[in-house]
Amino acid sequence: MNSETKRNVVFLFGPTAVGKTQLLCDCFSKVGEVVNADSVQVYRGLDIGSAKADPYVQSRIPHHLIDILDPWESYNVSDFIRLADAACEDIWSRGLLPVVSGGTAFYFKHFLYGLSQAPKSDPAIRDEVASYISKVGLMEAHRYLSSIDPVSGARINPNDGYRISRTLEVYRTSGKPLSSFELPHEPRNGMNIVSIGLCRDRDVLRKRIKARVGIMFEQGIVGEIRNLLEMGASPSWQSMQGIGYKEFLDKVWCGDSASSIKTLDTLSKDELSSIADEIEMNSIHYAKRQMTFFKSFANVKWLDPGEDESQNGSVLKTIVETELSVSL
Repeated sequence: MNSETKRNVVFLFGPTAVGKTQLLCDCFSKVGEVVNADSVQVYRGLDIGSAKADPYVQSRIPHHLIDILDPWESYNVSDFIRLADAACEDIWSRGLLPVVSGGTAFYFKHFLYGLSQAPKSDPAIRDEVASYISKVGLMEAHRYLSSIDPVSGARINPNDGYRISRTLEVYRTSGKPLSSFELPHEPRNGMNIVSIGLCRDRDVLRKRIKARVGIMFEQGIVGEIRNLLEMGASPSWQSMQGIGYKEFLDKVWCGDSASSIKTLDTLSKDELSSIADEIEMNSIHYAKRQMTFFKSFANVKWLDPGEDESQNGSVLKTIVETELSVSL
């Protein structure tokens, strides 16, 4: 990759279970490396519930920003930008192409344009907001958030305590919705971006999500939850707000790890089936929110991975080669 194209970046995004991993391997394994844009896959020990790329996939195409944090640590968009910048610099330095891929939609927008000029966090107001959320619960807090900031309400998961808190904090500090603070309009760092969005028919995507949830249970998600509880996992950990984890902790958490493990170990088949159904529905709702946010992006080349699987790789390669003037 010559000096004129060394700042090239590919964005490959889409909703959960849409089929990003296969295209990453098929199209970029020889010339690129993945920069993970998933807010749960950064955590060690959260493999099955986050559908993390398995060792075989990672051997075919290296992944950055996977398994970089312990599950009790926090991670935010500022962390992502800082670490993704470093990963891209490393990849460019070796003449390769960074492929930012994942499903955490706002990571892509902020990586491209930077953070907004929203007011900085105020500890006193943050404590007030935390007290309010503790009193009314996340669902009611999210409903209130949506009434004052419909744009942010549409893109924030009702179970995402960190982002609900931050959005309410900005409103309390400034009197303005977080969505009113505009991002810069030019890409940062002279990056040249080509954005590839993956989408599928709604019914097809629902079936794929259902199948993925089934695979999670076959692979041992219950054992993974047990391991996390043994490490001290609780609903206060940011990582435990991820879909596939929160549903379990909502069901088994008894105030301490030992009691929660006992409850987990005694779940009946019907109770496990109910948790699976909840994970499936939450994933479907999340996929809808993801697509709403992704469709707000400009200049996206949309591709349906299921229209003609034999042609997907060649179509994607043609798009990237034409837009970035590189050879895959």
